Amino acid sequence: MALIKWTKPTNGLLRRDLITPSLENLFHDFFNNELMVRDYAGYVPSTNITEDDNSFTMEIHAPGFDKKDFNLKIENGILTVTGEHKTEASKNERNFIRKEFNYGSFSRSFNVADLVDEEKIDAKYENGILKLVLPKNEKAKPSAKEIKVS
Repeated sequence: MALIKWTKPTNGLLRRDLITPSLENLFHDFFNNELMVRDYAGYVPSTNITEDDNSFTMEIHAPGFDKKDFNLKIENGILTVTGEHKTEASKNERNFIRKEFNYGSFSRSFNVADLVDEEKIDAKYENGILKLVLPKNEKAKPSAKEIKVS
């Protein structure tokens, strides 16, 4: 059995709500926005992958990280990118009403077997984007062969 969160069928469109929103709706809108319900434990950064004749380029969107927070390894043709950033212990005790800073980790794996030259992979982190350039190996590069007609 699945549990489903119930919302008003009118979804806040009653005439009374349009003129003077109820206190309940005010708090509902404040505490139930997308930032509050997002599950950061399952964070997977978005990745763009492009290809040209000589290489693949991956751009992994990971804002808030430092370059030392990333670990890249390639094993048996699988490129694994992991990132982890931690909160530092703070001696300044504050009474937070709401705290949304997220700290966590992620791991993404990509099958690059027989496609890239593993020795020439380049990685750079700048402005929240981890950019990897994966040069193609000779097998993966496009080739053209002329075929004679007899």
